[in-house]
Amino acid sequence: MKQLPTFLFCLFSAIALAQAPVELKWWKPSDSPFAVIDGQAWSGEMRDTIQRFPPRAENIVRKAVWNLSRNSAGLSIRFVSDAPQIIVRYKVTGNAAMPHMPATGVSGVDLYGLDSDGNWHWANGKYSFKDTVQYNFDKLKPNDNYHKLGREYRLFLPLYNSVRDLEIGVPNGSIFTVLPQRMEKPIVVYGTSIAQGACASRPGMAWTNILARKLDRTVINLGFSGNGRLEKEVIDLINEIDAKAFVLDCLPNLIYPIVERKELQKRIIESVKTLRAKHPYTPILLTEHDGYTDGYLMPHRQPLFEDANQDLREAFAQLTNEKVSNIYLLPISEIGIDHEGMVDGTHPNDLGMMRYAVAYENKLREILQQPVGTLKTQIPVQHNREPGSYNWEERHNAILKLNQTEPTKVLMIGNSITHNWGGKPLNNRIKGAEAWQKYLEPFQPRNFGFGWDRVENVLWRVYHDELDGISPEKIIINIGTNNLHLNTDDEIIQGLKLLVQAIKNLQPKAKITLLGIYPRREQETRVTALNKGIQALTKSIGVGYADIGKSLLLKTGKIDEKMFSDGLHPNAAGYELLGKELQPILKEN
Repeated sequence: MKQLPTFLFCLFSAIALAQAPVELKWWKPSDSPFAVIDGQAWSGEMRDTIQRFPPRAENIVRKAVWNLSRNSAGLSIRFVSDAPQIIVRYKVTGNAAMPHMPATGVSGVDLYGLDSDGNWHWANGKYSFKDTVQYNFDKLKPNDNYHKLGREYRLFLPLYNSVRDLEIGVPNGSIFTVLPQRMEKPIVVYGTSIAQGACASRPGMAWTNILARKLDRTVINLGFSGNGRLEKEVIDLINEIDAKAFVLDCLPNLIYPIVERKELQKRIIESVKTLRAKHPYTPILLTEHDGYTDGYLMPHRQPLFEDANQDLREAFAQLTNEKVSNIYLLPISEIGIDHEGMVDGTHPNDLGMMRYAVAYENKLREILQQPVGTLKTQIPVQHNREPGSYNWEERHNAILKLNQTEPTKVLMIGNSITHNWGGKPLNNRIKGAEAWQKYLEPFQPRNFGFGWDRVENVLWRVYHDELDGISPEKIIINIGTNNLHLNTDDEIIQGLKLLVQAIKNLQPKAKITLLGIYPRREQETRVTALNKGIQALTKSIGVGYADIGKSLLLKTGKIDEKMFSDGLHPNAAGYELLGKELQPILKEN
């Protein structure tokens, strides 16, 4: 019995040690020297402020709009971490919840992770809404299958509250790297309470945030509850943004008697013309009122949105007749909200938000000529499979910057084999610099090769502005070898078909040549058969084809091991042969 007290002491000591709090390191936005609040325009004027309009707007827009602009709807923070636990704490300035919208949507945050293959995953956090709001995301899977360097996370901020003193904590020793704002042009949404996020159950379920994930593109949320009224002061501010597309979704706040019907048409027309004057080619999407789902049993509500939609259609017709170009209409029939998708007949619940997002995704993909298919090879995604070798996003950004400053005549699109060849953007992986300089450099090429890329990753890059702002004469494509272990030959060919069409849409004057997949050890027979299918594809879609990789084969049909470093990647001698084969194609008119 004398041993029992000793045993109990050891037991309770072990439990106490096991429950000892983990020491955390904390980050706040002001710790970063660059802009980190994604979804925020005017970042140069914001410092570390978590709000949507720049400070000068306080003296420009109405007080109600200014106050709402300080809500963090649509704002997010991106970071990379391998932490098993992530804690977010902050204060809010208003009430935690509203009668028809929970605290998790009004004042909560939402954490999503992107795995190394570019797939979205959601994290459940334990939360408390006190003087300081805290979310604890615990027992997270630290890494994916490719490496031990963590994954990207996106933290969506509250929809209907203003945030201050925000901090993110991870255990000491964990990776935590905050990412800068995205470089691609954003979708800009000017709207009402529905665009701001009412009544999503959590920030990630606001339709603008769903759309941001579906397009994997920044969406700037300028939805103002009860105050999205197509006001000149707001339109003038929006006009300062270099957008991929503008969305005007303000009709729910412009029904009669808020404004007269003639005034509504006037605001629509003036808003579009103001944007078009400064942005002559940027698409402008006008959205109809999504309706009141209680309209049948409360018939006095029905004419309110029907009249507003009629006024929008008439204004749209007038703009079209006046040859205002690149304007589009999203009708109520394509939004498709019914009574199951509403909280109160006006504001969507999560189901309604998803229907909104799907409607917008479909329409914007049509406008931007960015279709997707049903196969993995036809769904654009980014990846992060080898961050220890190079940073995929940084290379993408380097290409965007080069496109703004240096012209190019030839694009070399591909995976690591192209990446390792040579040319700009410069990198530390180059193995074929001499052959690049000798055979390619005279034609003003740019290296669009990315290590580990698959067909769907190149599609993502094409859809995310890498072909904007340049006018190449020739585009050479070699992609698909990294799909071989995952996809059938037909899936690869169908992915290539969509990819080539996407490139044609953006660069209709360029001469496109699709190269056969280069041979690789133990897969020579399959690659040969697949290349026959790729050649047939090029004939059917009217682009060039060349199988320059056959120069790396022996007469036996096996690869010449002397031309490779590992049976897949050419060495300097291999690049020499590829360069000789490619040069005549580059010389062709």
